[in-house]
Amino acid sequence: MLVTGPNGAGKTNLLESLHVGTQGFSPRTRADAQLVRFGRDAARIALKGDRAGTPLELEVTLELGSGKRARINGARLRAAELLRAEVATLVFTPDRLVVVKGGPAARRAYFDRVLGRLSSARAGLPAEYGGAVGQRNAALRRIAQGLSGRDALTPWNEQVIRLGTALVEARAETISALRPRFQERAEELGLPDGELAYAAEPPSAEELEARTARDLERGTTGLGPHLDDVGVLAGDRDLRAFGSQGEQRLAVLALLLGEAALLAERRGVAPLLLLDDVLSELDPGRRRILAERLRSSGQALVTSASRNALPVEPAQTIEVTQGRDGASRAETA
Repeated sequence: MLVTGPNGAGKTNLLESLHVGTQGFSPRTRADAQLVRFGRDAARIALKGDRAGTPLELEVTLELGSGKRARINGARLRAAELLRAEVATLVFTPDRLVVVKGGPAARRAYFDRVLGRLSSARAGLPAEYGGAVGQRNAALRRIAQGLSGRDALTPWNEQVIRLGTALVEARAETISALRPRFQERAEELGLPDGELAYAAEPPSAEELEARTARDLERGTTGLGPHLDDVGVLAGDRDLRAFGSQGEQRLAVLALLLGEAALLAERRGVAPLLLLDDVLSELDPGRRRILAERLRSSGQALVTSASRNALPVEPAQTIEVTQGRDGASRAETA
């Protein structure tokens, strides 16, 4: 599906609303107040579709001061973010290049989200580990201030070791499963020898003990998967440091398409793909390769200011315009 319209008409807003309606949160901001139109105190997103032939109705309501509520087929969910356990949606926006060109924290966050989408049972593991590290850091500061003895670290060392080991294993499994799909999609898009590198080791009691004095000086835990990185490579080149912006964009697309293939295999249903301004910096050959791949990847919405940017005929075209009142309007063309 191609979504067209002039810049500023609201194409990105349409994709954002679909992400909120299927995942319960925005890919752009965690401040829900920014999702409500200026001058209004509430917003509502209602979607109808089907999943593997079964009717599916989703609804997300946002009220300023009251938080979010979500329903799936009329049943209210405990939290709107639980929608992502029911419906898989993957999004590409230009700022997603941070996954490759940004620092290690951006890549950790990205691959931890992949982990959660592939294994809902382990989706909370990164947050649990982060909580244990936070508690250990607090204990380090209390000890440094003379408010606690060093034995206060013992229970948090145990938690950091247990949860850190589980997180390293889960990340390694996730990256191992994603790697061949990433390599295939990268090769298709003209980025040869794509590779994902993750060689982390889980924290041990001996290593934590050896670092205790330094950790006490700094007040932070200097060892563990909260400091790991995942290399996104082309051959021996780390694309963060030695890749062009075009190669970085291709790598992000290969990650998204590779994950889409993996989710389709695991869940039996292809995820919804939301691709915002993905065509503008691709040459005609790569645009056609991407378009052909999308034909076999389930439902996809692609935004572009030009109808001619997509080199194949879309199944449907939606034109977004902005009315005099500033509201965006979408019409099937």
